[in-house]
Amino acid sequence: MRYEEVQIAKVKVNPNNPRICRDDKFAKLVKSIKEFPEMLKLRPIVVNDDMIVLGGNMRLKACKEAGLKVVPVIKASELSEEQQREFIIKDNVGFGEWDWEMLGNEWEAEKLEEWGLEVPGVDDEDPAYSTKIDSPIYTPKGPKPNVFELFDVGKYEALMNEISKQDLDENTRLFLQLAASRHIKFDYAKIAEYYSHSDETCKALIESSALVIIDYDKAIEDGFVKLFETLEVLSDNDK
Repeated sequence: MRYEEVQIAKVKVNPNNPRICRDDKFAKLVKSIKEFPEMLKLRPIVVNDDMIVLGGNMRLKACKEAGLKVVPVIKASELSEEQQREFIIKDNVGFGEWDWEMLGNEWEAEKLEEWGLEVPGVDDEDPAYSTKIDSPIYTPKGPKPNVFELFDVGKYEALMNEISKQDLDENTRLFLQLAASRHIKFDYAKIAEYYSHSDETCKALIESSALVIIDYDKAIEDGFVKLFETLEVLSDNDK
């Protein structure tokens, strides 16, 4: 499919597009179009035969804001009405994840910000990364579960039984018994419910076992979780 260039006034914003773009992100999109308008030819705005946008609502608005008079478009004439509706949603869904380590190694953070990628938790006055994360609050949602509902030891007991039948030296037997405990399954939703009904002593022990996480800084300190510098992506996919 080839794109064609049309007068921007002929292209109509789709009023039924469910995506919005915050003011700060929209400003960055406008800036990127002004500085690199060639990208529009690589990712034209998709329209139907009535010139209503199917993919690229925010890009169209940003192009108008940037003062463009002509924009490249692709007509999706072969799509049915239902397929067009489906396209609007799927074109705005983000699949996959970024390799954050590669981003950090290959690009400067300032450039990433300039190109529309944002780092959550960055204070504009103090551009240091923030480790502040809102901690979950566990409140009772129903009756307190029975403690035996919190775990499943079926596979663990089967392995322990098999280990007990074998002719093994004591150290090997101990190692395999410890390894078998990896197959104890925990129901974390029920554990959270159980936690919410428990006294402070029991809560502290559950937290220390990393069955629930309340204090992220402590969890990082204890090695239960690792802190990564993550990026929230603003792509030209109208996100």
